[in-house]
Amino acid sequence: MSIEIAFAAPHPSALDAAADVVAAGGGVVDAALAAAAALTVAYPHQCSAGGDLIALVRTPDDRIRAVLSVGAAAADVDVAALRAAADRMPPGGPLTVTVPGVVAGWAALADLGGRLPLARVLAPAVELAAGGVPVSPGLAAAILRRLDVVRADPGLAALLLDGDGTPLPAGAVLRQPALARTLGTIGADWRDYYQGELAEALAAGLAALGSPLTTADLAGHAAEITDPLRYAAAGFEVTWSVAPPPSQGATLLAMLANANANAAAALATARTAEQRRDTLLGDPRTGPIDLDGLLLRTGVATRPTLPAGPKPAGDTVAVTAVGRDGTAVTLIQSVFQTFGAGICEPGTGLVLHNRGSVFSLDPAHPGRLRPGARPPHTLCPAIATGPDRVVALGCQGGRAQPWILAQVAADALTIADPAGLLARSRWVIGARDVGQDRPSLLLEPDTPAADALRAAATDLNLRVVQLPQRHDDAGHVQLARLTPAGLDAASDPRADGAARVLRGH
Repeated sequence: MSIEIAFAAPHPSALDAAADVVAAGGGVVDAALAAAAALTVAYPHQCSAGGDLIALVRTPDDRIRAVLSVGAAAADVDVAALRAAADRMPPGGPLTVTVPGVVAGWAALADLGGRLPLARVLAPAVELAAGGVPVSPGLAAAILRRLDVVRADPGLAALLLDGDGTPLPAGAVLRQPALARTLGTIGADWRDYYQGELAEALAAGLAALGSPLTTADLAGHAAEITDPLRYAAAGFEVTWSVAPPPSQGATLLAMLANANANAAAALATARTAEQRRDTLLGDPRTGPIDLDGLLLRTGVATRPTLPAGPKPAGDTVAVTAVGRDGTAVTLIQSVFQTFGAGICEPGTGLVLHNRGSVFSLDPAHPGRLRPGARPPHTLCPAIATGPDRVVALGCQGGRAQPWILAQVAADALTIADPAGLLARSRWVIGARDVGQDRPSLLLEPDTPAADALRAAATDLNLRVVQLPQRHDDAGHVQLARLTPAGLDAASDPRADGAARVLRGH
């Protein structure tokens, strides 16, 4: 039986990996996993098997499951010491490393619809890590932007600088033999990452740097597989599904519920939703979460924003895939900040994320740091389903993901030119997360309804920043869909992405 899959990812190596496993008989889930693994090799500044993963999977019977493989803080984390040292978590370093969830997330996804053994699915990534991949312009720029961090960490320095300490330029070949071995071990038995020699090596390397994470913390991790949050769009017979907390998916649903509003109203909704998220989002495993407040269904008092500091420089990758039978995957994985915590554990080749930097040190906040708590999470993939269509969306964009996706979601259901949709100019709001020292509205050139947005921003006490060109802060959206016209896909031109319909047997 022939296989057809609409597929989009932010780097050509991901598309190549997906095409390889589809040609070998893999399906939608296998394609997404192969791409995700390849991206950990090609984009170490944005994602890693040392990061977290959130995904949605739709099966042909129209059942959607959310996979939240979000790692927790160490059981022995010294909360009192961190509160005594500062009013917020450090932006990087060993104290911001929570248990990495990506690998358990890969395994959970494979169980929800994979056709091939994990070793075969990861084989293209293993080959890419061992043989080398050209340094992309985005990676070369990231090395220069975070050069002090790269030089300060022996693992990153060995990986990303040549023999005399010069940063690898775009086009140079990046070889990662330690990562190749790690990915090979994961393919043979992914549990080794959490309970075997890989877990021991990772915990020992982190302990030497001052991290409280232990092998017991790693062994205690499991991906959460649960029902998504849903919103039925009026008049479209379409239902949007997103991941529940600790994902900020509810914030995206709050935006989608106002998708037909004018630009000024959409901006006002975004500002309110942003404040609610910053006040209410946390881990439902460790305390109650006001979901109605996050969805803007009820009123709630908001807290002051966190103290100003350096830009988090969030980095993320999204992969979307939809099959002819309606199977769909939207997968997002991330190290959060560029090069995560600024640590590459040399024995494993793993870049470690800094998701712990998002924890609040306010003892009354639902997202406060506690032993075993998962941090509030930016990743919010989305799937739309209707009687005759399936649309998978995901994007890079950190805390701005809800407003980025909301600007393309409605048209993604029907537009004939999805590539043109993703190329449109967009706006985002934020402060530290978009490089601003106060709450701001950022406008790309020729953003639709820019004058109305500027006027509304003044009323909302947002500074207006006009960007000179398309910008990474406006996100890298990936889209794959099945409509009455057939399968198609698009990748955001702001990234190095690629999209096409893959075919196999």
